[in-house]
Amino acid sequence: MNLNKERLKERTKQIEEIIFSYLPKEKGEQKTVIEAMNYSVQAGGKRLRPMLMQETYFMFGGDGESIYPFMAAIEMIHTYSLVHDDLPAMDNDEYRRGKKTTWAQFDECTAILAGDALLNFAFETALKAAKGDHPHILHALSILAAKAGIYGMIGGQTADIEAEKQTEVMDGESLLFIHEHKTAALIQAAMMIGAVMAGASKEETLLIEKCAYNIGIAFQIQDDILDVTSTFDILGKPIGSDEKNHKMTYVSIYGLEKSKEDVERLSEEAISILSSFGRRNLFLEELVKQLINREK
Repeated sequence: MNLNKERLKERTKQIEEIIFSYLPKEKGEQKTVIEAMNYSVQAGGKRLRPMLMQETYFMFGGDGESIYPFMAAIEMIHTYSLVHDDLPAMDNDEYRRGKKTTWAQFDECTAILAGDALLNFAFETALKAAKGDHPHILHALSILAAKAGIYGMIGGQTADIEAEKQTEVMDGESLLFIHEHKTAALIQAAMMIGAVMAGASKEETLLIEKCAYNIGIAFQIQDDILDVTSTFDILGKPIGSDEKNHKMTYVSIYGLEKSKEDVERLSEEAISILSSFGRRNLFLEELVKQLINREK
């Protein structure tokens, strides 16, 4: 099947409706931070992680709405990481997806609190899945917590910040650690939770974890490529920010051609894993393939 833009747009819209339905109401003394939270989540994006989660859930035979709270939660965690990444103390970016970043739209203090609030509210939201009599909630929650924490995304972010302070040139192994934890970990969380909530076996879940690793690394390498080759109009954020911030990237270490080759290789390996299961999800496979050629 071909993943045309209209079909992807429709799926993204459906997922956004699910995510937005879990956002807090903008009222009360805490209204300002809630407004900043909602602004951040509603600012746009591919909704890649909840989409990967739901499609993996479908692939293993899942149905119903028990996956919805986790879809919203993973997007809240992803969004909080972007809110904090954009802060002056981190990447100091004023625009993302063509809109002002949260700190630029509100202020630094509000953006910090909004990020904190999104992380906490993500777990409040995920716990709503426990209202049903579902046997895999605890396992799914443990995956979400681990992949978002110090042994996952936060660990990768820490290594990334420390790498900027080092005087010696970063090697490829160190960069892969950062990409695996900072980027791939949440994609692993998304797909593993989708599998677990649908009742996948331990062996199947481990295969999905490997598949998602490949997707995450390929996605981040493509991000590094776009930072060099794209434009502000296409990307919706400043290009060349990695070089401006003296960040080592996959492209700066291995060059543009090898980076493109590795994106394709990793994506093909991921497709091979996905197509090995008894129940195939062609939409999911095409979604992963599209990462190779995405422009933003």
